[in-house]
Amino acid sequence: MGEKTERFEQVVRDLVGSGTLKDGKLPSERTLAANLGVGRTTVRLVLAKLAAEGLITAHHGSGYFVSSPTASRPQPATPPRGELQPWTIHGERLVYDNPWVKLALVNVEPPGVERFEHHVVRLFRVAITAVLDDQDRVLMLWRYRFVPGRFGWELPGGIVDDGEEGAAAAAREVEEETGWRPGPIEHVVTFQPMVGMVDSPHEVYVARGATLVGEPTDAEEAGRIEWIPLAEVPGLIARDELLGSGTLVALLHLLANRPGTAGSR
Repeated sequence: MGEKTERFEQVVRDLVGSGTLKDGKLPSERTLAANLGVGRTTVRLVLAKLAAEGLITAHHGSGYFVSSPTASRPQPATPPRGELQPWTIHGERLVYDNPWVKLALVNVEPPGVERFEHHVVRLFRVAITAVLDDQDRVLMLWRYRFVPGRFGWELPGGIVDDGEEGAAAAAREVEEETGWRPGPIEHVVTFQPMVGMVDSPHEVYVARGATLVGEPTDAEEAGRIEWIPLAEVPGLIARDELLGSGTLVALLHLLANRPGTAGSR
């Protein structure tokens, strides 16, 4: 949770506990967002958290109210601590769709909170591969990314095609982007880099050894290709020279599992 969100949550907690709210009713989501300088999504997530704790209660069509401290009050429809329930999904409508990205509004209902529409960006499933040689070096590309507007080091990777196995996509992307054909590939982890609003499964693979079979065939993704000693990776991290969460996750996995480290097998 970000610092701004934490400050907003504390303001709302203080407001709930102040006893100054007329009839115990909180201001509307729009008013809270405008007065406290946060987005509507932040407001809703914080209110959902307070409702899950039983501090406030959602009344459909009326808003949010401070929960009564008396034991006889109706209990909110919130599971006991340690038995949390998933959000209910009531539907989804597509706002924008093209071959690369989809933007949807999903009608969600967190436990004890009124329904609202949540933006969700849906991207492709991707595969990223860390290829190690017998000198403990990792195959990397130095290239420019226009979104952050800078150069940096990346591992080869890309979109998994429909019907394609993740490992096959990982090997294909390595060869297309570097000209090296990787040896045996092992899947190590799948993660979501922006789990709150973006659906983009990232599969991380490790390959041992590679054979040079030609020049890179993917001109758009081409960059300077080098075998970087794994021992130099902490320096790249310290100098902020790595691009992409998949690259960082894969390299941290390799570092954590080097012989002699606590995480090595």
